[in-house]
Amino acid sequence: MSDSYFPVGPGLGMEENFLSLDDILMSQEKLPGRAESALPRLAVLLGQGAGSAESIPEGSKLEIPLWLAKGLHDSKRRIISVELPKIYKEAWRTVFSADANVVDLHKMGPYYYGFGSQLLNFENPENPEIAQTTFIARFRRIMDSSQNAYNEDTSALVARLDELERALFQVGQKGLNDFQCWEKGQASQITASSLVQNYGKRKLAEVDA
Repeated sequence: MSDSYFPVGPGLGMEENFLSLDDILMSQEKLPGRAESALPRLAVLLGQGAGSAESIPEGSKLEIPLWLAKGLHDSKRRIISVELPKIYKEAWRTVFSADANVVDLHKMGPYYYGFGSQLLNFENPENPEIAQTTFIARFRRIMDSSQNAYNEDTSALVARLDELERALFQVGQKGLNDFQCWEKGQASQITASSLVQNYGKRKLAEVDA
C-alpha cells in the first residue's frame, strides 16, 4: 500500500517550496516591524482591531507573519519596515560564535536556518553576518553524534536541534544503521544515497547535452 503523503523538502536559501509543510509552518513565524504607511483593512488580520474594515495607522508597531511581510515589503513604496528578531541580532551571534554547540536552537526557533535565510529578503545592514550562521560549527558535532549513537537514546540531543539539523541527524543515523545491517549480513549490498544518485544523473545529463 502506497503512502498517501510523500514528504516534500523545504526550499533552499531565500526560496520557499510551497508544497513543503516545513516551509508552510516556517512562513507563519512572526517578524517585528512598523507600518510606514496606513494599512487598510489589515487590523483584524494582525490582531489589532475587531472589525474587518479597521485600518492600521502609520507608525504602528507590528508583529507580522513572514508570508505577509514578504508580500507587503516594497523597498520603493515603504509600506512596512521589518526589524531583526532578537535571536539574529549581534548579541546572540556573539553567543553562537563563542560556543555554537551548546545553543538550544529548537527552543529559539524550530526553523532557525530556514527563517534566517528568509530574512535576507529584507534590506538590513547585518545581512552578511546573518548569512554566516552557526551551521558549519554545529554540523561536525551533529554528524559525529549520529555516527556514534547506535541503538542509543538520542532524544536529549535531538531536542536541541532545529528542523534542518534533525533531518541531517536522521540521515546520519540511517547511514549508520544500513552499514551495521550490511556488516551483519542482513543486507545484500550497500547502495549509494539518493543525493549521490541524483548528482550522478545530473552530471550524465550535462554530458549528454
